[in-house]
Amino acid sequence: MPINYSRRGTGKPLLLLHGIGSSLRTWDLIVEGLESQRDVIAIDLPGFGGSSPLAGDVSINTLADAVSTFLTEINLIGIDAVGNSMGARLVLELARRGNVVGAVVALDPGGFWQGWQVPYFYQSVRLSAQLSQRIQPLLPLLVGNPITRTLLFAQFSAHGWTIPAEVALNEFRAFLPTPSFTKLLDNLAHGPAQIGAPKGSIQQPLVIGWGRQDRICPPNQSKLAMALFPDAHLHWFSNCGHVPQLDVPRQTIELILDVTGGHYSPQPQDDSEPRSSSSLKPENNVLFGAGVAVVLFGLFLAFRKTR
Repeated sequence: MPINYSRRGTGKPLLLLHGIGSSLRTWDLIVEGLESQRDVIAIDLPGFGGSSPLAGDVSINTLADAVSTFLTEINLIGIDAVGNSMGARLVLELARRGNVVGAVVALDPGGFWQGWQVPYFYQSVRLSAQLSQRIQPLLPLLVGNPITRTLLFAQFSAHGWTIPAEVALNEFRAFLPTPSFTKLLDNLAHGPAQIGAPKGSIQQPLVIGWGRQDRICPPNQSKLAMALFPDAHLHWFSNCGHVPQLDVPRQTIELILDVTGGHYSPQPQDDSEPRSSSSLKPENNVLFGAGVAVVLFGLFLAFRKTR
């Protein structure tokens, strides 16, 4: 099964894994900052971007198997790895398995939701992908305006207006309810929970980065992530949502280079409680997501009538 990937730069190899409904283009804002010091391999996971879908089961386990096979084929077992969202859960799974990846940076990993957060994640992401599919013809116009671009990224970004229009267009061109997307979303929400790694079992550097304004994986999920991966350090990104590579690209580059270069200094009180915020309450998250969906659907209808 061929996997589409790009390879740029020189130095120590570095693997980049995107989230659900995305592609290797999600790293466009940080690749240039990494490639001067790293041999950067960004892949389209099976069923996304330019990669063929998996035959049969589509799950975290089968994706992890596919990535392991890919690394074996190109002789890069033990490579340092970075992932975002679903990709962050994947690099944690690969680290847990042992002898697959080296140093790991997991940015806002999925899979640590509990209770009300499960249906919120599933329904909000499902509806967002369906909406993205409906507004595809209008995307150049919508992402070209900072107001509508901010609304489109409201779930994912703390300040969507700062994301370049071209990057935003690439993200929403890929964010579609394809068969692989649908199967994987169901597995993420309703499939087996992420298995942790006992303390002392992961010898390579492991850092879990989290945006304090993450509305997909709220910051309080970090407690479970750290409990399951006690060898990890927790790194907070301020003024950042679910996608640090888009919200705070410079800080993301610095974190990746520090961790994979072996000179990361943990933040003071890196296991501290996330800052309390009324925006993270379940009822506010649901209302926020519903409100954004209504506004965007209204925009869709309005633009449709003018055509």
